[in-house]
Amino acid sequence: MGLDLGNIVTREKIELQQLTGWKLAVDAYNTLYQFLAIIRGASGEHLKDSHGRVTSHLSGLFYRNINLMELGIKLVFVFDGKPPELKTQEIQRRSAQRREAQVQYTKAIEVGDIVAARKYAEASTSLRGDMVKESKALLETMGIPWVDAPSEGEAQASVMAAEGTVNAVASQDHDSLIFGAPILVRNVTISGKRRLPSKGIVVNVQPERITLADVYGELQLTREQLVDLAILLGTDFNPDGFEGIGPATALKHIRKYGRLEDIPDMTEELSKINYNAIRHLFLEPPCIKGIKPEWKPVDKQRIYSFLVEEHSFSRDRVQAALNRLKNVESAQTETLERWFG
Repeated sequence: MGLDLGNIVTREKIELQQLTGWKLAVDAYNTLYQFLAIIRGASGEHLKDSHGRVTSHLSGLFYRNINLMELGIKLVFVFDGKPPELKTQEIQRRSAQRREAQVQYTKAIEVGDIVAARKYAEASTSLRGDMVKESKALLETMGIPWVDAPSEGEAQASVMAAEGTVNAVASQDHDSLIFGAPILVRNVTISGKRRLPSKGIVVNVQPERITLADVYGELQLTREQLVDLAILLGTDFNPDGFEGIGPATALKHIRKYGRLEDIPDMTEELSKINYNAIRHLFLEPPCIKGIKPEWKPVDKQRIYSFLVEEHSFSRDRVQAALNRLKNVESAQTETLERWFG
């Protein structure tokens, strides 16, 4: 579900152009789920190639990355590894929700309720192993590095940001902040005009930047206290949170009492979760230190082979997208010639 810090943290609205020259560690699973949920037909069906294979994730990955690469933004995608045992309940909950959404989607299609079908289709989104494998293959053709995290992808991305390997983590969830990412950038992969079928409106989704140092200052919390705040609200490792406690109440409790154990009348509720283990997961998550991503040139022939020949993408659209990168490469060459010519 991802942690929601509500309105207790300041979110700086930015333009994508402000990230030019930045390196971003992208929460890969988070991003691919977005593409699979959003990039669909009118009644919620996935995009598919001539062999009936889903390509929504590949479409989002290719065209959105081209947009960001054109702006001079370097990406490294971080994939989840083995989930912690503490996440089992949340994984089971999500699976049950997807199954129920699939049932409701089928019913909506049968009665011709397209609006409901689209809503339930998005909620039934699942990411299969073959989709992950295809995504990594596409990233390689684009020269974009990827990393397999030993456990949580957001944790690995956050460590890379803390080490200075990248400038920020790109994710929709706030968990990266709890894992210690100095900067979180949201809405990077879904910014722009987006239609909300269930409401029949089009909204403009704008990127936003949240700086961890500002969060500590505004909330008047230490890192350890921010972790306790997250546990009060409910994380992937204790998804139920605590009844009646929202962001404002959680902040009030942690400011007043300092830590979970010292909050009155919560001993019984705390005994139901292993909060010390959750703390440890956020403060010292399993990760690989010292990763050095390597960005390579775009391999246009491999892209054509993978997208056009293998997955039935439009050659003209793929060519047009790659042509935009030519302009970037030309501008970079001209700049180097001015400096060193």
